[in-house]
Amino acid sequence: MNLKDCYMSCGGNFDSVLERLRREQTVQKFVYKFLDDKSFELFETSMEKKDYKEALRAVHTLKGICQNLSFDRLYASSSLVTNALKEDNYEKAIELTPQLSDDYKQVVNTVREYKESRGE
Repeated sequence: MNLKDCYMSCGGNFDSVLERLRREQTVQKFVYKFLDDKSFELFETSMEKKDYKEALRAVHTLKGICQNLSFDRLYASSSLVTNALKEDNYEKAIELTPQLSDDYKQVVNTVREYKESRGE
């Protein structure tokens, strides 16, 4: 698997991120760093605690990271949850969370698979 395949598999836009970051090595560096980001975990924990202000902060951070890395599918689902929380529509945010979770897991699993395929 190459990095472009990784992006295609997780609903990202490799050409867009490469245009923005200029070098495939730079893209790879930040894609790997995505695995260490705790925004999604903070979002889940905050939603469980019904701390919607903190959940909004966390999912908004995740949305920004996804936009910068051109993880388009995950960006879209994090955007929907962000908007629901901004509108204080907690029921809608809760309804949208399973899709966000699925999209997040898809990106993480695909990046891990890519990393393993490179022996890293």
